[in-house]
Amino acid sequence: MPRPRRVPRRLCVTLATFALAIAAGAVAITVAAPPVAAAPCNGYVGLTYDDGPNAGTTNALLNALTSAGARATFFNIGQKAQQNQALVRAQQSAGMWIGNHSWTHPHLTQMSAAQMTSELSQTQQAIQQATGSAPRLFRPPYGETNATLKSVEAQLGLTEVLWSVDSQDWNGASTSQIVQAASTLQNGGVILMHDGYQTTINAIAQIVANLSSRGLCPGMISPSTGRAVAPDGTQPTNPPTNPPTNPPTNPPTNPPTNPPTQGGCSAGVTLNSWNGGFVATVRVTAGSSGTNGWTVSMTLPSGAAITSSWNTQRSGTSGAVTFTNVSFNGRIAAGQSTEFGFQGTGSGSGMTPSCRAT
Repeated sequence: MPRPRRVPRRLCVTLATFALAIAAGAVAITVAAPPVAAAPCNGYVGLTYDDGPNAGTTNALLNALTSAGARATFFNIGQKAQQNQALVRAQQSAGMWIGNHSWTHPHLTQMSAAQMTSELSQTQQAIQQATGSAPRLFRPPYGETNATLKSVEAQLGLTEVLWSVDSQDWNGASTSQIVQAASTLQNGGVILMHDGYQTTINAIAQIVANLSSRGLCPGMISPSTGRAVAPDGTQPTNPPTNPPTNPPTNPPTNPPTNPPTQGGCSAGVTLNSWNGGFVATVRVTAGSSGTNGWTVSMTLPSGAAITSSWNTQRSGTSGAVTFTNVSFNGRIAAGQSTEFGFQGTGSGSGMTPSCRAT
């Protein structure tokens, strides 16, 4: 039989003291709870912030995103990036993606190709100087784009990125209104927000929590499609059809606020116009019974024609046009909203949408 090992005297004293301390309630023993598994990501959305970096808000915005465990894409203005290189590096260090938002935030479609190239290339250089790499994503100011600008983007290796949801933070939206706008995001969608408003910063935690409750996670924007994908670049499952290609940045004016009829739906349009073209964002709001589907009708002004649309199935390009829901945005809970949009040539002024729930 093996001889028992002798316990050192010092250890005996230590154990005895520890036992007495427990008996006296002086020592608390805690067992760490197992880590809670993160909610699964069944889809991804793009959180985007334009018009930075700004000395007064960028760090607070980064802190709020980091605290919420979220990553986002910052579309920086070139002049600001050159003047605030430390903030651009802070964006990069926090794990954010950085895009090009032009040098001075002008109306690019009113410029020559050479002027466009200067606006974009100077911004590429400023961001590369700060971070070591040039952006692959570009968001045109005001959402204004045309064939000439797209050609310049392609020459610089940039993918044009717009959005499917406008938070309206630039238009004085409250924190709760920004959160509500974000609640309409669908898998693959992108929301427009700005680096410059405390209301936007305050909305981050609730936006991320609400997305998680719906199985959605903040992701990156694919340089291939301009749509939100997983941070590793994989495509989301069941991405929306007709992805947005040309909605506005800092554009619309106050949308109509016709209340939805009981059990039906209402629609309001916001418009971003420039010389020779426009982008319209239409918000569909469900009445007291919600919707399983919807159809929006409107008549375009004489001479106006639709060139593209997103988040909707469209019938017609001019005159009387109808828009119906697609698979992912027809079901709207009572009082909730979804958005679709379209771009056209000519003037979109005076369009009045009507909505019918199906």
